[in-house]
Amino acid sequence: MSEMKLWDFHGGIHPPERKELSNRTPIQTAPLPARLTLPLGQHIGTPAEPIVTVGERVLKGQPIAAVSGRVGAPLHAPTSGTVSFIGPQPYPHASGMLAPAIVIDSDGLDEWTALEPCTDYRSLEPAALLEKIRQAGISGLGGAGFPTAVKLAARSQRKIHTLVINGAECEPYITADDRLMRERAAELVVGIEILVRLIEPEQVLIGIEDNKPEAIAAVRAALGEQPFGLRVLPTKYPSGGERQLIEILTGLQVPSGGLPADIGMICQNVGTCVAIHDAVLKGRPLISRIVTLTGEALARPMNVEALLGTPVGELLAFAGLDEERMDRLIMGGPMMGFTLPSLDAPLIKTGNCLLAPTRSELPPPPPALPCIRCGACSDVCPASLLPQQLHFFALGQEHEQLKAYNLFDCIECGACAYVCPSTLPLVQYYRAAKAEIRELEQKHHKAEHARQRFELRQERLRKAEEQKEAERQARAEKAARAKAIQAESTSVPHQEVPPAGQPAGLSDLQKKLKIEASMAQVALRKAEKQLAAHATPELENQVAELRSAAKAAQKALEAAVAAAPAAAPASNDAALKKAKIELAMKRAELKKAEKAGADNTELTRLHEALAGAERALHAAEEASDKPAPHLVRTEKRPVDEKLRALKTELAFARADLRKLERAEAVDPPVLESARTRLAEAERRLAEHHSE
Repeated sequence: MSEMKLWDFHGGIHPPERKELSNRTPIQTAPLPARLTLPLGQHIGTPAEPIVTVGERVLKGQPIAAVSGRVGAPLHAPTSGTVSFIGPQPYPHASGMLAPAIVIDSDGLDEWTALEPCTDYRSLEPAALLEKIRQAGISGLGGAGFPTAVKLAARSQRKIHTLVINGAECEPYITADDRLMRERAAELVVGIEILVRLIEPEQVLIGIEDNKPEAIAAVRAALGEQPFGLRVLPTKYPSGGERQLIEILTGLQVPSGGLPADIGMICQNVGTCVAIHDAVLKGRPLISRIVTLTGEALARPMNVEALLGTPVGELLAFAGLDEERMDRLIMGGPMMGFTLPSLDAPLIKTGNCLLAPTRSELPPPPPALPCIRCGACSDVCPASLLPQQLHFFALGQEHEQLKAYNLFDCIECGACAYVCPSTLPLVQYYRAAKAEIRELEQKHHKAEHARQRFELRQERLRKAEEQKEAERQARAEKAARAKAIQAESTSVPHQEVPPAGQPAGLSDLQKKLKIEASMAQVALRKAEKQLAAHATPELENQVAELRSAAKAAQKALEAAVAAAPAAAPASNDAALKKAKIELAMKRAELKKAEKAGADNTELTRLHEALAGAERALHAAEEASDKPAPHLVRTEKRPVDEKLRALKTELAFARADLRKLERAEAVDPPVLESARTRLAEAERRLAEHHSE
């Protein structure tokens, strides 16, 4: 064991310890309760989700709720019995609000499920060790309740060079860790060794306050030759705070808003280390914890190992509670604990103490007075904050100033309120301000997420609309070109251009002969196919006859065409048609460029091209024998805005009435009003037409 220098942190206080009430007797086992209530949210993060159903029998240590988020811990049955209820139940919180929970009625057998112990943890890979800790449902037993597996997984992102074991237990009255270190020091050391194998730190530092000499001696004896640094700290509150303990042992400070892992450190409570030992070596999940029962209202203050979910009233009754003497019930210590509104609340993983003081033992504070700006709160703040200034910002709900003055670095130790001569409930102000800020940030996050989703949707719609518009323009251009071609071709009747030397049109006789020749050719080809598939003398004779008939029909058609008078060549008509099509295309190209906002150079070029097409059309018209087209110009009547408005109103009135008539249940006055509106719209339109 190496000796190291100790540092100090700013502030701190020395309230009466009162630990002698409960640290004189060994840890006892609490009686098995008839009913256990297991809240699903016993840790920081997402509550677990039930994996059992009402009426199902469960065994001790059996998983009953699974992790539903990245930060979470599963839940296990503390004893064997039947699941009797899943739903809202009392929860250990100052508000007294209900919370989702699983209720198990004990069968008294305390029958274990099959466990998977591992006597040689060194044979396991770090990933397997971490998974055992995760499946055991272990969360920080020092009071914070952060899932241990999630904290240990930080090794994959950052190099952890120092493992800090917290055995300070600095808050008055609480002695659960003290008795644990005295009686289970060997399991504690093995739990530390498992952590060392898992995260591979360069050094291990164990901090214990000097008011626990028996615990210090027990841990020192259990360490033996282990190279772990056991450091005895001066008694001072709140040296058990994670940041304060790190500063005492290493002289380093966790940055504001950061985590110990940011400076290469991880801190674990001694109770968590013992739970890790039980999970790995014994295969036991976290189903019980050591809790201090103390206060002058108890006849036998003690530390007990109690099953999670045990009603706190039954634990206090086991310690000899005198309800008439008890002024209030506090879960936790007198500095950071909170008052429970009922004895029906269950014990949870973070419940390290139940304090039942008398009124004379912990008298209620006198009424708060205005702040006198004495600065005593700043002198004792272990986080080096300005509690007085934070108090005024909290009163004014100046959230940005609170964040600028590092409100969230406050560990809510209560040292500032303890020394305040005006007895201001400073911690309550800070807690309320933190809750307000978190709620506003959550709302802002949701609003920002909604805004981003809206903008992405608008962008998708814009791109889709642009694509549709491009497709519409392409279709419109194609349709305009086709329409122009069709419009120009209507002035020239569509007809098949005959080859040179043939008549432009066919007489009835020629048409008849042409049809007969075509039919003869079709019959000949059909017969030739049959002959190729089935060669028979009959088919050969038939093909020969059809071939002769087809030749005869073709000769008759050629003779009829040769006998017909020759028509004028159509070359001039074809040139005229081509010129008209070219002019229509140039005109459409110019309109498209004008609509797109082309520059003057491009427009000038297109105007010149259009003029050239017009000249070419005039030349083609002069060369053809057709007369020039007669242009008829018509003037369009201007749009009557009043008529348009009256027609629009009539259409809306008619649509609304039809919609109401199709509805299943419509009030008669509403339907009558719609009919009156339609009649009035028809009347006004008729009057306008008659003007």
